[in-house]
Amino acid sequence: MFTGIITATGTIRETSDRGDLRAVIACPYDPAHIAIGASIACSGVCLTVVERGGQPGDAWFAVDISGETVSRTAQNQWTAGRKLNLEQALKLGDELGGHIVTGHVDAVGRIAVREEVGGSLHLGVLAPAEISPYLAAKGSVTLDGVSLTVNAVDDHADGTCTFHLNIIPHTAEVTTLGALREGDAVNLEIDVLARYLRRMQTLKG
Repeated sequence: MFTGIITATGTIRETSDRGDLRAVIACPYDPAHIAIGASIACSGVCLTVVERGGQPGDAWFAVDISGETVSRTAQNQWTAGRKLNLEQALKLGDELGGHIVTGHVDAVGRIAVREEVGGSLHLGVLAPAEISPYLAAKGSVTLDGVSLTVNAVDDHADGTCTFHLNIIPHTAEVTTLGALREGDAVNLEIDVLARYLRRMQTLKG
């Protein structure tokens, strides 16, 4: 379980094919606080630590990424040199600063609009039809692992939608969101509460 509050950014140092894809991710964590078997959200994807090493502030950990996960996450995400938003799993008693995030990607979206507005970054994200009903103004969404509030939603005739986000300068600086460009693919996770509400409405209907 996660909150969508990013604690560090990391970089994929190398990848190798071991049946599943293994990625070694450099990060500024203390390796003594990275447990083998622990969960770390990597740009919104919950992955299990299988190796770790390095020194405090210059650590690394390795994860195995299944073909299913690769196929359901943003294109070219699992390549050497790619920067990732990192969040270690929530501990009992930690502050829930964002919203409840599971680390399971519901869909891949695409940046349709990127513009500077009043010092902040406005992103318009095109979301596929299967998750459009779960997105609502003032609701929560996770974009590449970052907990954000939806400002507005524009529905399209084909069932897709474009939802709009305001990224403050701090968030743009300490996550990968500031480097996004129009056309980039992003991992999306809908609010778990919206998922349950949609299921209840479907059953009632």
